[in-house]
Amino acid sequence: MAKSKQSAGTPATVALTKAKIEFSTHAYDHDPAAKSYGLEAAEALGLEPEQVFKTLLVEVDGKLTVGVVPVDRQLDLKAIAAAAGGKKAVMADPAAAERTTGYVVGGISPIGQKRPLPTVVDSTAADHPTVYVSGGRRGLDIGLSPTDLIAVTNARTAAIAR
Repeated sequence: MAKSKQSAGTPATVALTKAKIEFSTHAYDHDPAAKSYGLEAAEALGLEPEQVFKTLLVEVDGKLTVGVVPVDRQLDLKAIAAAAGGKKAVMADPAAAERTTGYVVGGISPIGQKRPLPTVVDSTAADHPTVYVSGGRRGLDIGLSPTDLIAVTNARTAAIAR
């Protein structure tokens, strides 16, 4: 497990460094055949799945929104719609997610996206001193405090996982 304070060379790590937010990077060998990239990351890094969060893009009333939930849970579409002030949420088209964030599916980080999007982090993030999110490519996670994650993404928190 590789740890460093600064660069892994992704927009996410650049954004965190620029914001002077303390973080650690955790690289692992990604298996393209993995059924769940998030659960793969938790296992490879020896972390509890509820501490590792996946980044999902949804359309809430037609507007792209980011949901960040534990890898062992699912995004509750009704809950994220309500948290984002909308009525209905559907999963975003993967090509639109990649185009808008600048990241590839399976490596989308909530941090350092090409265009800032409304973001909702599941409230369980506050249960952990450190949470882990994608570092901006498959096989790289970033560890940081939930408070810093919320601040750097300008997120709100809500119970959006089921």
